[in-house]
Amino acid sequence: MNVPGKYYCDSNCIDCGLCRETCPEVFVRNDEGGHSYVTRQPINAEEEALCQEALGNCPVGAIGDDGEG
Repeated sequence: MNVPGKYYCDSNCIDCGLCRETCPEVFVRNDEGGHSYVTRQPINAEEEALCQEALGNCPVGAIGDDGEG
C-alpha cells in the first residue's frame, strides 16, 4: 500500500503511531490492517528531515529507505 519511492513501511509495523505523529503528511494509518504506510513521498527538505527522524525513532525498524530519491 506504500506509494513507490524512497520511503516505505514494512510488515514489522506495530501501529505505534510515532511516524504519523512525526510526519503526518507522509505516513498514514491503514485502519483495516492496523499499520502505517507511506501515502506520498516527502516533497521538501523539511518533510525529508521528518521522515529521517521517523525512520531513526521507529521502535521496530519498520520504516525503510531504499536510497532512491
